[in-house]
Amino acid sequence: MQFLPGQSGNPAGRPRGARNKRTIAAERLFDEAAEPLTKTLIGLATLGHPAALRLCMDRICPTRDRPVAFELPTIAAADDAVGAMASIVQGLADGDLTPTEAAKLARVVQTFVQTVSTAVLEQEVRQLVEGKK
Repeated sequence: MQFLPGQSGNPAGRPRGARNKRTIAAERLFDEAAEPLTKTLIGLATLGHPAALRLCMDRICPTRDRPVAFELPTIAAADDAVGAMASIVQGLADGDLTPTEAAKLARVVQTFVQTVSTAVLEQEVRQLVEGKK
């Protein structure tokens, strides 16, 4: 029997958002032991234990994406991407961008160009279809 969209296969089942009892119990145990575990971890890191040191450093200095202070030229059409890519390459050559930042910016430009190209293609197909009617 097929269920309608949005209709549960088991209406008497676990309600949406209900949490597993094991997960709740594990979180409670961890909350109670968090302070001594943290002190032990910091102690091990202080003694030079590599895994403990890595865990502590990941918490102190997480590697997150940060905004890149780099100005790209305005990209309004696919043709503008050439200038944007040239700016990225020049920023990399000048040391204003790291290779990782340059690669991420290049992907943004590439995605934009693909989006514009898809929109243009869709518009051309629509015009062809309307012209045949």
